[in-house]
This record gives sequence, structure tokens and C-alpha cells, in this order.
Amino acid sequence: MVTQLATPPASVQRLARQARCIRTPLAERESDVVWHVWGRATQTLPPLVLLHGGSGSWTHWLRNIEALAASGREVWAVDIPGFGDSGAVGQDVDAVIEPLHQSLQTLFGAQPCDLVGFSFGAMTAGLLEAAHPGRSRTLVLVGAPALTEQRANRVPLRGWRHLESMQAQQQVHRHNLAALMLADAGQIDEATLALHAHNVARDRMQRRRLSNTDILAQALRQVRCPAHVIYGEHDALYRGRFDELQAAVHATGCDCRSFTLIPEAGHWVQYEQPRAFDQALCAALAQHGSGPTPA
Repeated sequence: MVTQLATPPASVQRLARQARCIRTPLAERESDVVWHVWGRATQTLPPLVLLHGGSGSWTHWLRNIEALAASGREVWAVDIPGFGDSGAVGQDVDAVIEPLHQSLQTLFGAQPCDLVGFSFGAMTAGLLEAAHPGRSRTLVLVGAPALTEQRANRVPLRGWRHLESMQAQQQVHRHNLAALMLADAGQIDEATLALHAHNVARDRMQRRRLSNTDILAQALRQVRCPAHVIYGEHDALYRGRFDELQAAVHATGCDCRSFTLIPEAGHWVQYEQPRAFDQALCAALAQHGSGPTPA
């Protein structure tokens, strides 16, 4: 079986070179939580913290970081414990909440942040704010699962780790990207495949189950900071069910200020339509004095 780790695309390597890499220790473990940081802190804007999706890393935000930093934000993108270069802590979202909170405390103390989570990271963000009120000044949920008692749409993903050849693995990665992540399969170029392959090979949290519950909806009942929700209009998880989903969000009683669907985008909305996503995100944050919308 091929176990060679895919090389990340040049765009990832270039952006990583521009970042400051910061590590905080994982308590009682000989490993760290790894952050990449762009931009500079200001006295008027809080840190903008980005939490990636399942089987991902900070690179889920590859096409957004430069524009967000250019808008005047200090951008902090983490590898959530169990993914990317961070150490592992458990097998589902509930295992990462306290380690991530401790990391944020080490970095920022009591200072709130603007917290943006994608997919698994949206669950993480909501549970984190519910467990530690005041951690977020603004909470933005992107492509979030676990918001209704009814399970998300079934997405036919294929396994790849048992396959002997890199070519066979790449075929499965292409299929899975088209099935779940991107609405337009024409966007799955070699760089996107390399990025995805590099991420999924470092996923050490492969038994995630809580995304099939309403755990995020339950957490939102405890959240009091302003919240915003963003999806791609063709998100495979909830295609055809956005009225139901919006009703579920409002039923939690959270202070949801906007529910935005980005045209011509699937689940990985910030990658497929980065300009439209960045504008929607910065417009949401600007409602709370959190910075300008990128041009």
C-alpha cells in the first residue's frame, strides 16, 4: 500500500512562507496545536480565527487568507488537534473543545476573537462558544452540519486508504471532491487534488459521528454572541433543504443576524467562490465594527 504523503501545491508552500508559525503545547501530550498567522494585530480589531473542516487543515482557507489579511485583519488559521500538523487528542468534535480553548487562552488570554468555522470547524466553533461564553465576539458558521435532528443528505464518499496505487487513490479523491466538496467538478485541477490528498492523509480523527446529530443546534441554544451562517447554494449536505435549515437555526434562539447562500458554490464554498465568500464574510463582520469588505 502506498503511504507516501502527497506534496502540497506551490500555492500552499508560498502562503506558508508568508506566515508566522506558532505552536502551543497540548496538555499532557508531547505535541502541539499549530497555528499559521498573517497580518498584524490592531487595537481596534480582534483576531480573526479560522477553523477548518474535517480531514482538512489551515489550507481549507487557502484562497481567502490573503484577501482577509489585506482587509486589515490579523488572520489566525489553526490545524485543529487531530488534523494537519497538530497533535491528536480524540475521535470526535467533543475531544477538541478544551484543547483548543486552552490554546486560545495561551495566545489571547481573555481577549475575544471573531471565530469562523467551516463544516467540522463550524461545529467546533459553536461548541467552543457554548462551553466558554465570551470567547467569540462574532461567530460565523460556514457549511455547518449538525443543525437538525434530521440527518444531512447522504453523500456517497469512497474509501482510499486500502488502494495500492497513487493513481487509484487520486481517482477516489477526485470522486469525493465532486461528491461532497465542490459543485463544479471542472474546478478539480491538479493543485486542488494535491491539496486535498495532502490533507486527508494527515487525518487522525476518522471515526467522527457527532456531525450526524443536532449537537451544533443544541450548542447554539447557549450562544449569546451575534452569529452568521453561510452556505454554498449547492452544498451537498443540505441541497434542497435550506428553508428547513434556516428554520432550525432560528429555532435555537441564537442571535443569528444573517443566513447567506453563495451562488455557484458547493460545500467548500470559500474555496469554490472565494471572492463572493470573502465579501459575505467581511460584510457580516462589519456589522459588528469588525473591519471593511475587501474590494
